[in-house]
Amino acid sequence: MAPASSPVAAPGPWSAGQLVRHLTGGGPSLVALSGGVDSAVVASLAYRALADDAVAVTLTGPAIAASEVDEATQVAAAIGIRHVTLTSNPLSNPRYAENPSNRCYFCRRHEGGLLRDWGDAHSVATYLDGIHLADLGDDRPGIRAMDEHGFRHPLVEARWSKSEVRAYAQAAGLPNWDRPSNACLASRVAHGQPVTLDVLDRVGQAEAWLTAQGFRRVRVRVSGTQARVEVDPAEVPRLQGTETLGPLRDVLDRLGFTSVEVDPRGYRSRTPV
Repeated sequence: MAPASSPVAAPGPWSAGQLVRHLTGGGPSLVALSGGVDSAVVASLAYRALADDAVAVTLTGPAIAASEVDEATQVAAAIGIRHVTLTSNPLSNPRYAENPSNRCYFCRRHEGGLLRDWGDAHSVATYLDGIHLADLGDDRPGIRAMDEHGFRHPLVEARWSKSEVRAYAQAAGLPNWDRPSNACLASRVAHGQPVTLDVLDRVGQAEAWLTAQGFRRVRVRVSGTQARVEVDPAEVPRLQGTETLGPLRDVLDRLGFTSVEVDPRGYRSRTPV
């Protein structure tokens, strides 16, 4: 399927009002809503533009943390947009499970197909996601897959980057306006190591425990049975403290990790896949 056509945006970002008016011409629209702020902003703008002709759809499944789904549910309720959840299991695709460097392409092909199938069965005319300008700087096989499914990127069309997204989300009172960016659980698994239901479950449990301890952003990166834990740099000293590190090692040991290391540099962004 060819990518949906998009108008060439004028220099400089559009106002929220301009973007809302732009979305009104799309007819019944589906927003792929994760727990992140980018898709939350698109859902808010689409609801302003289309009211009941907008629907937010969130995917659930083994590669998606339960906290992400909870966040999406809260965001949809705050906006007032109709919200649907669909079960996704990209592990059904052997190429995804093999975990090559372009794993995201196979994931998004699977997810985009589910969203299209649901939308086509419910008279959806336009498909929207939360990609913004800063997401376009690197090779993004996942974006290519969504383009192939005909998804539009309204934030790109409006020339919005993360600063415009955060500003709008805060002004609109979205509950996740300052939420750190996240990625699917499979992104924690070293490329070339198979992605399995077991490893995704163990990573999800480990990160849920760390989140329950009050850490704002966590990553438990896995290579074999080794785990490398990242939190925001300012929170590394607390993670390395005896009150947290001992219980963390106990939790990860029970989950089957034989080696646990805390990254002393803390979380840092990586080139997306």
